[in-house]
Amino acid sequence: PNTMARMMLQPVIKKDGYVAETTISPDGKFLTFTGDWEGDIDIYRADLDGSNIKRLTTEFGYDGGPFVSWNGKAIVYRRGPFESAKDRSDYEELHKQHLVRPKRMDLWIMDSWGRHNRQVTRLPGASFAPFLHPDGKRIIFGSNFADPKQREFDLYMVNKNGKGLEQVTWTSDFDGFPMFSRSGKKVLFASNRHGSVPHETNIFVADWVE
Repeated sequence: PNTMARMMLQPVIKKDGYVAETTISPDGKFLTFTGDWEGDIDIYRADLDGSNIKRLTTEFGYDGGPFVSWNGKAIVYRRGPFESAKDRSDYEELHKQHLVRPKRMDLWIMDSWGRHNRQVTRLPGASFAPFLHPDGKRIIFGSNFADPKQREFDLYMVNKNGKGLEQVTWTSDFDGFPMFSRSGKKVLFASNRHGSVPHETNIFVADWVE
């Protein structure tokens, strides 16, 4: 069976450079991913077989980590802003090596075709791995903005208009990559809590109580 599985595996999208961070629309109609083969790090969408590739973000700078909403109509992602000319030059030099330094990241949202693109958060530090609640109104994400040393990540929730920010977890260990179940009654996330060795990351599930 393992040999057969290896024989059946085929690449869906082959490009020179970085092609990763893929998620699939829950309705199974398209996938979205991060790529850098056109000279910048942007978000794309394509059919599940890799055809009909469309670039969704065009503003220069890092755009990545896209997630599709449960209804398939919106995409949330992270974007790294430039705060100075040095930030831009550093980004360009790192991009030549297919690298990025995620010191500052904010959350953005757009529709599934890249329209109505707008910024959601304006926080210090790195906010990442956003995921829309099934109600389509709120976004859960991981961030280190509350830690002056930018080492401690917790989970937060914010309305998609950028208001109503609230903290969800308070552990002293890393919490990130949250996802809601379709019903909204469960939340899944990664955490370093209760590890058997330092920096061990495991998957946790919790009831979501409003």
